[in-house]
Amino acid sequence: MSQPGVLSETRGPVGIVTVNRPEVMNALDLAHLALIETALTAMEEDPAIHVIVLTGAGERAFVAGADIADIETRDGLASYGEFLEAVHRVARRIEVSDKPTIAAVNGLALGGGAELVLAADIRILADGARIGLPEIKLGLFPGAGGTQRLPRQIPLCRAKEMMFTGEPIGADEAVALGLANRVVPADRLMDEVMALAGRIAEKSPLTLKMLKRTILRGLDMPLSAALPYEQAMAALLFDSEDAHEGCRAFLERRAPGFVGR
Repeated sequence: MSQPGVLSETRGPVGIVTVNRPEVMNALDLAHLALIETALTAMEEDPAIHVIVLTGAGERAFVAGADIADIETRDGLASYGEFLEAVHRVARRIEVSDKPTIAAVNGLALGGGAELVLAADIRILADGARIGLPEIKLGLFPGAGGTQRLPRQIPLCRAKEMMFTGEPIGADEAVALGLANRVVPADRLMDEVMALAGRIAEKSPLTLKMLKRTILRGLDMPLSAALPYEQAMAALLFDSEDAHEGCRAFLERRAPGFVGR
């Protein structure tokens, strides 16, 4: 269910979560992180939703990081830890969701916003978008997964430069580094994202779930363990209704009707 600060909507098999605080560039605080979690939970539990899209309201920002006014009111390790735990939990929720996630980056993705992008499966950027981890400028460093996810996704030396300087990078450089899939005109962003989400949503939801789990868990294993794990997961799918339906549809030259079993 939508709340004023976080909007939820469905378009067919695609769920869209929009952080809706354009007046503060969609900055994150505890209350809005909780709303994002609630929206994600509802979409993960809805069998009719096959793909989840995350974006920000307005044209200036996807999520411009933590709400600094909120951070400044906090005091003590327990209070700061509460906030960091919430951001970590949301990012990890996006990362390990059984449903593919797409970040539609419509503007600035800074700090915690960049860390949410790093957790998404696919990242489509508007041509004016910028991604950065500027925490060093506040005497801080990334604390919602940035120090670990960024160096695993782009060259280590470039990740360090981004974090040591706090300077953001543009959309084209993000794609060149492998941090994003592609750049599209800002006025075409959601059209392009929804077209991609629709193509993914047509696939078997069971296979998407098993595929995402295999990729994510396999990356935490040495190759010698990941390959037999992949083999076992693929073998399980051979006996699914969707696999039989997909093979029959291919032989009969028709579109498959996947049911998620």
